[in-house]
Amino acid sequence: MTASRERAAVALVAAGAALLLAGSAWGLFKAPPEVFMGEVQRIMYVHVPTAWNAILALTFAFACALAFLFTSDWKWDSRLEAALEMGVVLSLLLCMQGAIWAKPTWGVWWDWDPRLTTTAVMVFAFGGILALRAFVDDPMKRAVWSAVACIVAFADVPIVYFSVKWWNSLHQAQSTPETVSKAFHWPLRINAFGILFLWTGLVALRARGAALRLRSEIAPPPPEELRSAADARAPGGAW
Repeated sequence: MTASRERAAVALVAAGAALLLAGSAWGLFKAPPEVFMGEVQRIMYVHVPTAWNAILALTFAFACALAFLFTSDWKWDSRLEAALEMGVVLSLLLCMQGAIWAKPTWGVWWDWDPRLTTTAVMVFAFGGILALRAFVDDPMKRAVWSAVACIVAFADVPIVYFSVKWWNSLHQAQSTPETVSKAFHWPLRINAFGILFLWTGLVALRARGAALRLRSEIAPPPPEELRSAADARAPGGAW
């Protein structure tokens, strides 16, 4: 990553954090309470944008997996790793926010509702891919196996999205600008873009770190003469 791209990524993170603060403040202090749920509804301003962006991050990971398998370009493996991490973090936050919202509205922290269950499966599936990457040392095997696993795991993502349409569910239908009151539009949109900018910038920065690690992993070993000279210069000489 060039210096200009790194600065752009940092700027995205800063802009995302600022938008998220502004949208959350709008949702907490300016937007009116919902008629039926009252103040509890305000968690929607982070919960719904988190859901949208978790789906986007995992969709980007899916695209990175396909791109690596078709091109064998290592930059897509680095981006895949970064996108998987952000997708899992956002999905975990989604489950936690949902539990906080469920307790006062449903009376329980968790219910084996189709939306909740498929989201939990999504967290464990993509989290398992990160665990796979951590335990495989060979860069090529790690890249190919995790790309294939990501493509398989992605089958659950549209199931999560359409679960409230396909099955009877306690969970409400997807929230969109067409399904919520106009008074709720701005904090939802501001937070949606805030989280989008935040995870996009973090993915760019994290992919750079993954690329630097990968470069050291696949670098050819030094020639024997240089290695012997380095050992001789080391304190205590060669073993």
